[in-house]
Amino acid sequence: MSSDSGTILRVRGPLEFKCLLETTDALQMHKVISRTFETLHSQVKSESCVMTVCGSPVFIWPNRSFHATPQDITPDTPCEDLQQWIQADEFESTGRRSAKKRSKKSSTASVINLRLMMEVTTKGSHLSAPVLCRTVKKSHFLCTTLPMDCVVCTTSKDTIKDAFERLMEALGRQLCEMEKVMLQHMKGTTLLVPEPLHFLLPEPKGLVTVVYPAGVADSQLETERKELHQQFELPNDWPYFRRANAHHFPNEPYKDGYLRNPHLVLTNPSLDNGKVYLVQGIYSYHHYMQDHMDDNGWGCAYRSLQTICSWFKQQGYAEGPVPTHKEIQQALLDVGDKQASFVGSRQWIGSIEVQAVLNQLLGVTSKIMFVSQGSDLGSKGRELANHFLNEGTPIMIGGGVLAHTILGVAWSETTGQIRYLILDPHYTGAEDLQVITDKGWCGWKGADFWDQTAYYNLCLPQRPKVI
Repeated sequence: MSSDSGTILRVRGPLEFKCLLETTDALQMHKVISRTFETLHSQVKSESCVMTVCGSPVFIWPNRSFHATPQDITPDTPCEDLQQWIQADEFESTGRRSAKKRSKKSSTASVINLRLMMEVTTKGSHLSAPVLCRTVKKSHFLCTTLPMDCVVCTTSKDTIKDAFERLMEALGRQLCEMEKVMLQHMKGTTLLVPEPLHFLLPEPKGLVTVVYPAGVADSQLETERKELHQQFELPNDWPYFRRANAHHFPNEPYKDGYLRNPHLVLTNPSLDNGKVYLVQGIYSYHHYMQDHMDDNGWGCAYRSLQTICSWFKQQGYAEGPVPTHKEIQQALLDVGDKQASFVGSRQWIGSIEVQAVLNQLLGVTSKIMFVSQGSDLGSKGRELANHFLNEGTPIMIGGGVLAHTILGVAWSETTGQIRYLILDPHYTGAEDLQVITDKGWCGWKGADFWDQTAYYNLCLPQRPKVI
């Protein structure tokens, strides 16, 4: 399903999984677990199932002849109208529609978050005292919380009733997938919690949800990924389904504080018969003075390298954090490129060192492009375009006393015109997207950006052809 047409409804919530295993016989345990999932299916289909639109007074009972509050909401209400009920950031104690509620036109939210809940009280006058029964026997009591997380993409034509019918179907399918994963990875009486993840695939496939067993490393799930690549007819040279590739919804802030893909807000240049070739995937913007590190004047190549490392991490090619300056220096010492005094110093590094560190820390090979003077960079349009088309990784370029990151090129094969999309690591300010793009710290540059007489080395990382 496409993620950019209309509104995404995302429902999350816990379902309590509890079962009593009175035997360690594998077949019997599987039957008990399957019966427990049948009970959960019944709960989700029951009239007790209720969803609330987060940040609003809206409650919807999808299985109770589509009952909803407030009463203004009917089954035929357009799905996108739910955004009108989502309250502004300030707390509203009345819970009623008011002048403060968010305008549909002014709302930039493309995701409506819902909470899955179950009513615990039931209607009726037949009350009875509880009966307690005590039985002493050996058994295994399994208890965990299933983290339900389903999405459906809607269009402007979809009604709430249509969308919630699809949400309920998605919940049912997810429970089936969770049962399959839990049984497949069960060891003795130990169960692994199923973990739903969403992945944004190339159009027209769009957003899909996959259930993985929590705690099982990506390296042990290659068989599952191969099956997914076959199912969705995807090439076997890009890791679409590693956990690091999980879709980051627009209303979820990144917790590490780094900006992602600031170039996406820029307008691409238009050249006669020209095409734009860009970095593929997600990277973080690393620049001077971040991480409580004063590297102003000497750390630009380190920051460009960190941006490249962040790309490999966020595409699922590498695990672990982006290396610090000291870890970069230690890697160069380990490969025999530097002396021990280099670690902890403020010495510059260049493209050749960036190539060595990528190979040492990530196992990534790189090509080096030598340019004898900056005025010759304009003749490298075809090579740079092919790099972004086939590899899609950020490029580190070093020349004179400066290092930069190239994120793309706009190039005309007929006229030879070229523009470079530059991410500048020399920025020292806060993570302010508007300042960074307005002031050109991330922006399109012409051939005159380069020192025309300085020589340049470019490090072009090659992505591993794996899934």
